[in-house]
Amino acid sequence: MSPAKPLGLRLTLHSVPPKQGLRWIALGWQVFRRAPLALSSTLAMFLVAAMVLSLLGMVGALLGLAALPLLSLAYMLCTHQVLQKRPVSWQVFSQPFRLTPARSRAQLALALTYVVATVAVIAAAAAIDGGRFEELQRLMAEAGQSEEARKAAEEALTRALTDSSLLWATLVRMGGLLLVSIPFWYAPALVHWGGQGALQALFSSTLGLWRNRSAFVLNGLGWLGILMASSVLLAVLTTLLGGPGLLALLVMPVTLLMLSVFYCGLYFMFVDSFRFVADEGSSEPTPPQQPD
Repeated sequence: MSPAKPLGLRLTLHSVPPKQGLRWIALGWQVFRRAPLALSSTLAMFLVAAMVLSLLGMVGALLGLAALPLLSLAYMLCTHQVLQKRPVSWQVFSQPFRLTPARSRAQLALALTYVVATVAVIAAAAAIDGGRFEELQRLMAEAGQSEEARKAAEEALTRALTDSSLLWATLVRMGGLLLVSIPFWYAPALVHWGGQGALQALFSSTLGLWRNRSAFVLNGLGWLGILMASSVLLAVLTTLLGGPGLLALLVMPVTLLMLSVFYCGLYFMFVDSFRFVADEGSSEPTPPQQPD
């Protein structure tokens, strides 16, 4: 791919009605149905890579964390390819770094900033609960290994329910990570398609989410309803057909499907929140457009 010339795009914010939040889910599903194997395997490949990196210790875990903003952009690029009736390529993960050095530096700056912000939130929560959350996670993971481990996990969970510091730490962890996600929601895409710098993209992303906050709240409620309905359905199926073994078999593909549909919906959130107009003769990457 040849280097892009100086910025040739004009960007404007756009508002949508709240009900568009539910339509984003439907549009994500429509795209996923066109290429379910390619889209789900893209996410699966990323998750496997993250697991491999985690085996490298702290450095690998930080690298996996740094790649998370890139995942959202990769799925937007995949969705863009599907809408253009082009085959989905795993090269979407390298494409953001094949435009200009300035955009590559901006993407790397976003990755580093995301790591710092996320680690800061996790460290603040750990300081509040004294590391008891991580200990509880470890005990829950070991619960199925023996009767003694199961009892230890149950006792730890009982203590956690009455531990106010653990409650506050959980609120800080969840609320902090949610706040961190807001400026990074669109930032990689704004760098890639809009040619914005890292700080400008973080600001524009925050502004874009705030402008359409009602639609995002409805989108979140819609996904919460889907998650609850899926949980009930899985519980009923495992009770009627196979017990806990079947549940373990079904959870992974169902989770992969829902995450893939969610990530496909990110593209439509983006094109609904921002409008791009390319200057005549510009060699900028094709700006995303509303689907027909």
